[in-house]
Amino acid sequence: MSHSKRPGVTEIHVPFRDVDMNGRMFLASYISYAESVIASFWLARPEVDDEPVYSASKITCVLHRPLHYDEPALFTAAVDKIGVRSIGFLVSIDTGEERAAEVEIIWQARSVEDQQPVSLPEETRDWLYRFLD
Repeated sequence: MSHSKRPGVTEIHVPFRDVDMNGRMFLASYISYAESVIASFWLARPEVDDEPVYSASKITCVLHRPLHYDEPALFTAAVDKIGVRSIGFLVSIDTGEERAAEVEIIWQARSVEDQQPVSLPEETRDWLYRFLD
């Protein structure tokens, strides 16, 4: 993957390993790349004492049209929703001027000790609001 200067944006050319026998990208590959883009975005967050752990509680992929082998694709992560205990990310996947797919991933904040849902830290919430679409 090649990364841009903005966190949460990655451009790829669909590799052969990510396509089926008809040359179309596997659905799981859209999700895998979306998770990687969110992870790169997440690295830019402010440090927080006693930060909770985050785990995916929902993943949805809407395919508008399949990507094909060697086709360029731009993955862009955005914050879609900020809840009391969760964050909603929306990763758009574009090729040229066309939207190929969208992946929605919801993360839930959980306590490190007992894995129970906890509130998002204020510092994290404030940072996320800068990226809310």
